[in-house]
Amino acid sequence: MLAQRLDIPELVGRLLAARGIGPDTAGDFLAPKLRALLPDPAILRDMDEAAARIAEAVRRDEAVAVFADYDVDGACSGALMVQGLRDLGCGQVSHYVPDRLREGYGPNAPAIASLCDAGARLIICVDCGIAAHAALAAAQGRADVVVLDHHKAEGAPPPVLAAVNPNRLDCHSGLGHLCAAGVAFLALVATHRVLRQSGYFAKRPAPDLLDMLDMVALASVCDVVPLLGVNRALVAQGLRVLARGNRPGLAALMAVAAVKGEPSAYTMGFALGPRINAGGRIAEPDLGLRLLLAADSVEATPMAERLDAVNRQRQEVEASVLQDALDQGAAQLARGHGVLLVHGQGWHPGVVGIVASRLKEKFNRPSLVAGVSDGVAKGSGRSVTGLDLGAAVLYARAKEMLLTGGGHAMAAGFSCAAERLEEFHAVLNERLAGAAALPPGGELLLDGSLTLRGATVEMAGQIERLAPFGAGNEEPLFALPRVRVVKADRVGREGSVVRAFLEGEDGGRLKAVCFRAKDGPLAELLLGARGVGLHLVGHLRAERWQDQVSAGFQIIDAARV
Repeated sequence: MLAQRLDIPELVGRLLAARGIGPDTAGDFLAPKLRALLPDPAILRDMDEAAARIAEAVRRDEAVAVFADYDVDGACSGALMVQGLRDLGCGQVSHYVPDRLREGYGPNAPAIASLCDAGARLIICVDCGIAAHAALAAAQGRADVVVLDHHKAEGAPPPVLAAVNPNRLDCHSGLGHLCAAGVAFLALVATHRVLRQSGYFAKRPAPDLLDMLDMVALASVCDVVPLLGVNRALVAQGLRVLARGNRPGLAALMAVAAVKGEPSAYTMGFALGPRINAGGRIAEPDLGLRLLLAADSVEATPMAERLDAVNRQRQEVEASVLQDALDQGAAQLARGHGVLLVHGQGWHPGVVGIVASRLKEKFNRPSLVAGVSDGVAKGSGRSVTGLDLGAAVLYARAKEMLLTGGGHAMAAGFSCAAERLEEFHAVLNERLAGAAALPPGGELLLDGSLTLRGATVEMAGQIERLAPFGAGNEEPLFALPRVRVVKADRVGREGSVVRAFLEGEDGGRLKAVCFRAKDGPLAELLLGARGVGLHLVGHLRAERWQDQVSAGFQIIDAARV
């Protein structure tokens, strides 16, 4: 019925209906446009004050310092603000990214004081700051502070000129799903409006803000915000900007990551994001931000190569922690814990977030991982849809069992005395009680079943109409029942990808791949299944290479017939 009303293929109509998309909203979903979906920035509390102060700094050419977090969202929102101000003619813009090991997350008083000492008259905190009351007090009387954040906030905002955060308790914008780069983009939109009203653009052209949407899209995908509404439009438009290759840093990063064909949300989440994150995790905290600001390939290529090398180093550090964390998680699951909280002496704080993601994927539970050093546990957590980890961490912080803590629904960070980890774990189990009822290992919710003859390029193209895929709009998942593996082998760096050639009972053939398959039961099953009947689950995709398009299948799971 939906397909008939919208004159779209039946498969697309079925997939839309399964996602709760009706005729009234299907148009914006299939063709998201900023003109229709971008909100008025003024609906965010303190946005008018923030835009007025930033515009004033531009007109006066004041010294501005951008204080950014060290993850992808921080790098993107930081680069967005630095470039946005420079494009407006602000010639004294610097940036500061704290060192994860020495300074920890967010603003700290010595860093803020150093920015004031260097002459900053305005400090803009992006992807951090909403809980930094004491640190930001160091700027009082010396520089104005504007906070552009999205993390959950407890109590009153810090004593700053403006604190723009859709997750402030007193902000009723309904935009709590934005990442920090989305908030920063709206701040630039609002700043442009103030400058336009004052006649600033009468003698100079207004910069095209749409050219920076590649960074907003990258941050939105990597911060796992729901790709619905305005986020969907930001990512869709940002992918088009990225495909033009006009940002030297991202073009260089795609080259070292061997990205081929049109970039997608998958490209951002699994090729670009981890490499930018790696700098802040175990190397130079501002390397990702500097890459995004690189003026040309000569400047960008060495930084991209450095991030690629650091990412490989990060993978090695991660592997040294992962197995112990998995073993602890399995033991906690067996004891009936709804939430997993694992820790180890000397675990590198730069990889605990990634390991937490691995635990969440493995066990389908909110998972927190902490490294312990000098009696203090510093950790990071990831949650599953429907369970607000950030709120639980803020509750524990309010009960004074944490030294620091904050985040949002799907991710959070914390630090506490090591002897209080057990108490913290009990509170997490209590606050996220629904986790205990989740099936271990998760459920695979299928969108349908395909034959190999039916798994065509045309069908893959129809599925692509629902892209970009991500949180809130998961890529359709299909079963391929009763297929045979004609041949399977290892490809990719260090044999981490299993490639399989499939044959169906109907005579159809299809090439398939399984990523992150260096070891484990799935890789063993695929490699040893020649001639054996399997049921496969995964994603059907249109693969493009040198003007040729073919259908391919990404395997997520498998079982013997």
